[in-house]
Amino acid sequence: MTTRAIISERRQLINLAYRLLGSLAEAEDAVQETYARWYALPRDQQEAIEFPSAWLTTVTSRICFNLLGSARARRERYVGEWLPEPLPDRTEWTGGTPADPSDRVTLDESVNMAFLVMLELMTPAERVAFILHDVFRYPFAEIAEIVGRTPAACRQLASSARRRIRAAQAPATPAVRQAAVVRAFKAAWEAKDVDVLIGLLDSDATAIADGGGLATTFLHSIEGAAQIARAWVEIARRAPRDMTFLERTVNGRPGLVAQQNGRTLTVFAFAVADDRIRCIWVVRNPEKLRLWTTG
Repeated sequence: MTTRAIISERRQLINLAYRLLGSLAEAEDAVQETYARWYALPRDQQEAIEFPSAWLTTVTSRICFNLLGSARARRERYVGEWLPEPLPDRTEWTGGTPADPSDRVTLDESVNMAFLVMLELMTPAERVAFILHDVFRYPFAEIAEIVGRTPAACRQLASSARRRIRAAQAPATPAVRQAAVVRAFKAAWEAKDVDVLIGLLDSDATAIADGGGLATTFLHSIEGAAQIARAWVEIARRAPRDMTFLERTVNGRPGLVAQQNGRTLTVFAFAVADDRIRCIWVVRNPEKLRLWTTG
């Protein structure tokens, strides 16, 4: 396999690592480590590897599996809630992103925010088995070598994860209707109309924010339509006059971003079902917003 072909695997590896870790920065580090290990191999060992792409995938998966084990301890020390790193739509990526479009994470149902948040509730072995098998069609025999379980155990892990996902999934809402709900929410928010906001929110809606101790935000989730509506009106009242709220795609779904002087300060992702907003994820940690620039 030529050097060029080896490098061309980077997109697939980033796609995999992001789904496993929920952080593009950590995914890039994992893939960088994978390549470092490949190039550290003597030439004869490289040539002895029949399928380099499979070797790269296996090594990346093992690195991510190990990182997931330590991530839980790190996130217990995290200030406030931890949310996955939000991604812009591919067509909206501008400065500060990879020059090669093939390096960008492919957006589909397996990277929407609700899906990634659900993955955070899984054990590392469950998450790796599920993502590798159900998303990337990896055989259980090879997954077993990565997580140190039997193929039968890995099949059970993936099955358990699949049941969790299905139980938590809301009825599918067409993207056009999702966008209409988010647009109406934005208009009511800017108008500081509590009643309209309440009507757009599910009665049991939840709002979760991630500031990482680096940006001011609420540390605990807000529950209920009325409570969220009042909180959002208060946010609107306190927002600087030059703050703008823009409609943007967030992890493949309609979302909003707050910008000031061309700099994105907050990304809002939404879960919409039955024409009501069930969850709002608010990402303000600046370390997770490095891809978000003025489009």
